[in-house]
Amino acid sequence: MDEESTINDMFDEQEEMDIEAQVWGKNPKRSRALKDLWFDLMNETVDQDDKPEEAKREMIFLMTANNVLDMVMETMPEELAVELSASLDSLIGLSMVNRRFDVDLLEANYKTLTNVKREDYSSDEEFEEAVREIDERWWTVGKQPLGGRTPNDAIFEEMSKYGLTR
Repeated sequence: MDEESTINDMFDEQEEMDIEAQVWGKNPKRSRALKDLWFDLMNETVDQDDKPEEAKREMIFLMTANNVLDMVMETMPEELAVELSASLDSLIGLSMVNRRFDVDLLEANYKTLTNVKREDYSSDEEFEEAVREIDERWWTVGKQPLGGRTPNDAIFEEMSKYGLTR
């Protein structure tokens, strides 16, 4: 490896660390700032309600989640917000399936895809196409842990329960 490659690798690693710090590392600080922004107002609102404590805690959670989602969607152009919201809906559906059936669909899919070996294909393009086809097929074939449902159908069912389908 030449000196220029080593320097480029160091810059790439630093950039990756900077991205990680910006995207994930500040979340505890963001949480504290959001608490200062909303907590007192939410408590006042909930305290005025004569619902049971469990209902009040649920209300605070829902208010917080809704406010965070609103903030995230407001920070981006409409087209990107539409794409993000659709992806978020799918991820919520996936997470609900994982919880309901005590599975990890992404891990199971990953295990399937790691069985595809580059050396079994004559070119990178052939290999990449095979991986894409196997991935697409995996989501559309019934799985025993899902009661025979396909992962896509199970996710759609969960999304439908919450009105998250299009």
